Amino acid sequence: MSASADLVEVFSSVQGEGTHVGERTIFVRFGGCDLRCRWCDSPHTWRPSLECRLETPGGGSASVPNPVDLGTVLGAVRDLGASQHRFVSLTGGEPLLQPEAACEFARALRALGPRILLETHGAAPDAFRAVVDAVDVVSMDWKLASEVRRASDPAKGPVRGFEAEHRLFLEIARTAPETVLKLVVTLASTDEEIDAALAAVKEIHPAAVVVFQPVAPGGGAARSPTARRLLDLASRGASLGLDVRVIPQLHKLLGVR
Repeated sequence: MSASADLVEVFSSVQGEGTHVGERTIFVRFGGCDLRCRWCDSPHTWRPSLECRLETPGGGSASVPNPVDLGTVLGAVRDLGASQHRFVSLTGGEPLLQPEAACEFARALRALGPRILLETHGAAPDAFRAVVDAVDVVSMDWKLASEVRRASDPAKGPVRGFEAEHRLFLEIARTAPETVLKLVVTLASTDEEIDAALAAVKEIHPAAVVVFQPVAPGGGAARSPTARRLLDLASRGASLGLDVRVIPQLHKLLGVR
């Protein structure tokens, strides 16, 4: 148990996004992210935290200094009742910025019983290659350049897209048992960039489930796209023979993390 990681928190809730929405999940949230999504609902995870919050049975919490070792994480997950949860989700931030820890955590947590779900921005294919065999479900984003930039990019000016990274990521994801590709749809999302994403899924990994997730108002989003817009996008994906869903964020409706 030599691995350790910069974490933000470990807590129990329900999965709020994607095809496993509503399923009981323990979240292991990694600190640090190299992308800046305009609509991000967890900007506190962009940079590593000095401490990690561990939820304790009964709804309390304790704080431990970072980095957090694997033994501490395993103990926290056991205390939260691993066997009563369908998944442990490695989320962020971006877990693949710490690939060695993510891989070792995934293998050890899987041994407790729950399936392992990796939530990732899908723009770190080299790191993903080292982790893919340790996870059961890959939930990757397809980041649209209209709303997302790299942390290293200037705040203003042209934004480099993520298509090359996402295409390679999809190729690797074909070896995973289950892949979900999430597209966050905002008022700025263009048909051109969404069509490019759908075409890539059709070409590279047609078995992946595509989820159109309407952005929730707040943060950098003034309002959500209309239902008509979302249904039209779903039809575009279905016309390619893809398995397409429209799923909003459940945890925001419930008022939980």
